[in-house]
Amino acid sequence: MANKMTNHKNFSPSNITKSQFYSASDENKAAESDFPSGKDTIFANNLAPVSPFAFNEEVTAVFDDMIKRSVPLYMESIQRQCQMAQRFYKPGTFMYDLGCSHGNLGIMMMNFFSGINNGLYPRPSMQNSHPFTMIAVDSSFPMIAKYKNRLHKGGYSNKKSDNKICLVCSLAEDIVISRASAVIVNLTMQFIKLSKRDQFIKGIHDGMVPGGILILSEKISHEDRDICGLQQDFYKNFKLDNGYSELEISRKREALENILIPETTKSHMERLGRAGFKKIDIWLKWFNFVSFIAIR
Repeated sequence: MANKMTNHKNFSPSNITKSQFYSASDENKAAESDFPSGKDTIFANNLAPVSPFAFNEEVTAVFDDMIKRSVPLYMESIQRQCQMAQRFYKPGTFMYDLGCSHGNLGIMMMNFFSGINNGLYPRPSMQNSHPFTMIAVDSSFPMIAKYKNRLHKGGYSNKKSDNKICLVCSLAEDIVISRASAVIVNLTMQFIKLSKRDQFIKGIHDGMVPGGILILSEKISHEDRDICGLQQDFYKNFKLDNGYSELEISRKREALENILIPETTKSHMERLGRAGFKKIDIWLKWFNFVSFIAIR
């Protein structure tokens, strides 16, 4: 069983050793239909001062509950991302998950490519017969540690399959992309400094093989004040409907101030174009959440 994680600045696939991979086991295929998580009550206490938001141990422990109650269409999005990655992935290349958290996408991808169907995954007829190799990156050590633990408990072993995931604890912008046919960036670039975002996207483009796909999902703002207000109102209602209180919503907004910096759809589209992507589109949108596809 693989038991190592990589922690490198300027990581590239050439640094990988065989023991840093996880593979999907044929003998013990965990369906992972119900991702375990505690209930998110981090911002329910009005007594403690609000600290800047961080993906620490506390957030990691409740991450699944937090993201399902805070991100519209989350499960739908990552399921369709698996389908798109399957379509664009080329044998002998790499798939990247930049900002992988504790592995919901990677584990779903493992099961999808292995042909497991428990109601969350695409139809067996859409399987890709080629095994994949994924570089899964997150800057949070607690997230990567939990990802490693989930792979271990799920029965993913190097001995039984060629589908592999290498875990890397690093800032996404420090990763050197190489021979990529599918790159997935879910709600990650919004935490990268604005001054570094152009080079981040350019680096992804330049490290992709022709015909490769970038899937970029972000929380956005809108240049029109009225529409921006409408989006924020509907998003607040979404969280209220999912059980968050006014207090929790307000305190989390304060915690994210100057940490999560959203941009407009126009800014994202223009950046993708400047990086060299020729085919760019929005494939999923829910008010102030957008997912783009960009094909090299």
